[in-house]
Amino acid sequence: MNSVFGNFGTVGLAAVLTVLLLVGIPGGGKLKPLGWWTTLLVSMLAGSAYKAAGGLFKIVPDFVGSIVHWINGFLPGMTMPALATCTLIFVLFKKLTTKQLGVLGIFFWYIAAGAGGNWSYLSDSIAHLGTSLA
Repeated sequence: MNSVFGNFGTVGLAAVLTVLLLVGIPGGGKLKPLGWWTTLLVSMLAGSAYKAAGGLFKIVPDFVGSIVHWINGFLPGMTMPALATCTLIFVLFKKLTTKQLGVLGIFFWYIAAGAGGNWSYLSDSIAHLGTSLA
C-alpha cells in the first residue's frame, strides 16, 4: 500500500474533490468550513481532475469552454492569457463567498490551462499534482 487512502483513480479523485467542495465550503460539522485559499486550491485541483476523469465530469470543462467561446464571440481578439488575467483580477479583488470562489476557481483553471506562458506552468503543476494524488 503506497498511500493512506489507496488508489482513488482520476474519477474517484474528481468525486472526492467534488464532495469536499460541496460539504466543506458550508461546513457545520466537526471541522471548520474551508477557507478562501483552501477553496481556491481545491477548486483548481477539482478542475484538473474533471478534465482528466472525462465521462460525466467532462460536463464542467465543456460548459466552461462554451462560456470562453461565447466571450470570444462577444469580444473578438480576446486572448486566453488576457482572459486568465482578467479572471484572476476579479477573483483577487472582488469580495466573493467561498461558494462563488469554488466555481470561479474551476473556471480560472480551465482558462489558465489554455493560456500558455506562466499560466500554463501553474495549471500544469496543478494537473500534475492532481494526477499524482490519483
